[in-house]
Amino acid sequence: MVGASEPMPDNETGSMELVTHKKLYLVAGRSNRALAEEIAVALGETLGEPNLAEFANGEIHCRFAESIRGCDAFIIQSHANSEESSINDTLMEQLIMVDAARRASAKRITAVCPHFAYARQDRKSSGREPITAKLVANMFAVAGASRLISVDLHSGQIQGFFDGPVDHLTAMPVLVDYLRGLEGELVIVSPDAGRVKVAERYANQLDADLAIIHKRRSSTVFNTVEAKEVVGDVDGKVCVIVDDMIDTAGTICAAAEQLRRSGASRVVAATTHAILSGPALQRLGDSSIEKVVVTDTIPLPEGADTGLIEVLSIAPLLARAIGAVFEDASVSEIFGGNNLT
Repeated sequence: MVGASEPMPDNETGSMELVTHKKLYLVAGRSNRALAEEIAVALGETLGEPNLAEFANGEIHCRFAESIRGCDAFIIQSHANSEESSINDTLMEQLIMVDAARRASAKRITAVCPHFAYARQDRKSSGREPITAKLVANMFAVAGASRLISVDLHSGQIQGFFDGPVDHLTAMPVLVDYLRGLEGELVIVSPDAGRVKVAERYANQLDADLAIIHKRRSSTVFNTVEAKEVVGDVDGKVCVIVDDMIDTAGTICAAAEQLRRSGASRVVAATTHAILSGPALQRLGDSSIEKVVVTDTIPLPEGADTGLIEVLSIAPLLARAIGAVFEDASVSEIFGGNNLT
């Protein structure tokens, strides 16, 4: 994928014509280095060195080790909390890398965000609230990103918040391959009404039935969920709760308890982003969920029970998407169009 510009003579005019060969430049921030290295291996590329460091006051500095003039740059960073940095740190680090690439004359800059920060605030649900998903999209545009790649955004309309192309990937092929190996009669469960379309796609892929959890969020206690009832037949069946993320695990655990009370024989959770904040690990360990299947868009926090949580690699899917963007090929064909609905 690496090439150079070569001068070619124009026989008719005697002038020189420049034929440009594209060069792929892959570089990553520090929040999920293992995933970035897997992507690089899948693409047959070497990760560039951004020389990230902090000033004494905590401000982030970046200086690419090699020239990236004219390159097609892909800057990989998951927005997530860790013991070393906050989600805000990882977001700012990627924005700084994008700005550095623009000022280093990269020809095209694609921000690869396996997990996109602030995506849950995609509309005003009450007065005097921000729309942070739009704010983050604006920040990437101002920094110099010409394209975004992300996996399972919290809602599809976020694609429209960025004025350039957005490749919205889905982890469904990775998760479906795992779920096909489960024994028993499967029922795909949507944890709330907002995820029904996604759950229906999983059900169609797995030739399974569909159920929905009717839930209500507490109007007085933040991040508290009450599961009210199950819509659909789950008696004696293996229930798979599908969602885009597990944060504090309140939704997933409340849904699991309601499913078991409704007669489910087993409960499995399948999700793309394992945020696992605060009490999440304790709640999952105490719940009736038999297995939590996640992807590695976000590294697991310290202390995660690897017997309970199964991590699947999203790197091959991201590598195929990056390769398609670099070659100006179709990304939606990777998913048979299922990432567009």
